[in-house]
Amino acid sequence: MAMDFDEILVKCGDSHRYQYMLLALYGLLMFIVSRHYFAQNVIGFVPDHWCYHEQLENRSYAEIAAIYAPFKRPSCTRLASINMDGSNATASSEPCNRWIYHYDHGFISMNADLNWVCDDAYKARVGQSLFFVGSMCGTLLFGLLGDRIGRIKAVVLANCCGFLGDSATIFAETLLTFSASRFVSGLAAEANSYLMFILVLEYVSPTMRSVGLNLTMCVFYGLGMICASWQGVWLGSWRSFMVWTALPQLLVTGFYFLIQESAQWLVTRQDFDGAELRLRRVAKFNRRDVSEADYELFRQHCKTKESEARSQMSMQKQARLIDSFKLPRLRLRLIYVTVVFSIVTLCYNTMSRNVEGLSISPFVMFSLFALTLPPSGIFQTQVQKHFGRKFTSVVSMTATGLMTATTGILLAFWTQHSATVMVCLLLMCRFGISVTTGSTMQISTELMPTCVRSSGLAVIHVTAAALSFISPFILHLDTYFRAASSIITCILLLVSAWICLLLSETRNKKLPLTLAEGEEFGKGERMFDFMRSFKKADQHDLSADTIEKLMGDKRTY
Repeated sequence: MAMDFDEILVKCGDSHRYQYMLLALYGLLMFIVSRHYFAQNVIGFVPDHWCYHEQLENRSYAEIAAIYAPFKRPSCTRLASINMDGSNATASSEPCNRWIYHYDHGFISMNADLNWVCDDAYKARVGQSLFFVGSMCGTLLFGLLGDRIGRIKAVVLANCCGFLGDSATIFAETLLTFSASRFVSGLAAEANSYLMFILVLEYVSPTMRSVGLNLTMCVFYGLGMICASWQGVWLGSWRSFMVWTALPQLLVTGFYFLIQESAQWLVTRQDFDGAELRLRRVAKFNRRDVSEADYELFRQHCKTKESEARSQMSMQKQARLIDSFKLPRLRLRLIYVTVVFSIVTLCYNTMSRNVEGLSISPFVMFSLFALTLPPSGIFQTQVQKHFGRKFTSVVSMTATGLMTATTGILLAFWTQHSATVMVCLLLMCRFGISVTTGSTMQISTELMPTCVRSSGLAVIHVTAAALSFISPFILHLDTYFRAASSIITCILLLVSAWICLLLSETRNKKLPLTLAEGEEFGKGERMFDFMRSFKKADQHDLSADTIEKLMGDKRTY
């Protein structure tokens, strides 16, 4: 009797010491990734500023703001003359070349240090946009490398790019050097996190996959956001902040010596000896005794699958992402996943940036947003555990969309709203979109066949990043109607929820390994079948088929 990968992994240990180490390293990476990703926001904070005049030197910031208030562009208007009491200020036609800055919590940002404000404000936006261009290129590049040279090597290489880019940013003085350094830094923005996500997902049990991965990501990602904002305040300078953002990325190099390459990926490459070697190391680390007969049964299963694949046009051997588009059901599923993930990412970025006009420190807002991540992760894992991935995604998309539209309409017609109420409403929406993003990420990853999972996720991340470029334009519509962006976000999320209904449920199911298995996955499942499958979740979230197969091993789960 042959033994497939899931069965041999249970014997080697799929929720033991090695898996807990993986989650710990994944948490460390999420902490580093969030600091790396949001560093560009921290260094780009623009404090309140006014054009310098010698008559303003000994005045308070409130007095300076009051003097400039009558002017159309108070931050960029140069004064020609002003009375000693601050009255009768007149504007000059000369451009401003020196400013008075009211530093938020004493932090000197890049924009203030380089005077990239007013007519030069575009320089910071150009440089930051190159970060997202680098993100698209890096996601595609390292995603393809992940399926070619392995997950762990791609993770290490991606973080090396992040370290080099952040280190180069420290010495940036011109638009050219800043843009180039942010492009290199952006190469690691998405690639390192989702590649590690794949690596952990392929080695852990379904229970840890749902609870451990999501909770670890939310907690440590949130801690990284809080640390990034307040470490900037503590250091006081954007260059010092970038030093402490770059250095932790060197720790990821050690992952190469601690983490085993994906055995599932090695199986898809017909490297059965390599897969068996990794499984033996995992079993040894977990202090599990696995008989040679079990390993032999696993090898027989792999060889049988290889023979079947060769007889069916060698679909498994050196499978490429483009091959998946030759299969009608798999092709349609990948299109659905790409559309859903791209829409959710666009909505996430739009809602995250919609914080203007709050009159609250950006450092405080960062911390408040970060505090919504752990509870959203706990909520997501519990709902997924009891009701499945599809239910969590569909309901969270629908609820978040309706809540966002309601918030926007309320703020549009409630003319004297308070900053506190506005922040509370935005935090509720942020909680919802965090649940939506986490559940969408998980179901998208699980629906991808293992042999093309890395490159497949790379493509959908690139598509999502490209679509996210329109989020500033969606927000710009708020200048015409305050609720415009909220209503558009609601419509997009409702469309995404409808498309998500067309996807297959992955809870309690063996994930597809090859393209052939991906084509057959979820066959015969109807749109609302997941509603009828609700039942009390078993403690370990194993499918009935898996339990039945494992009965021969006489283990209890």
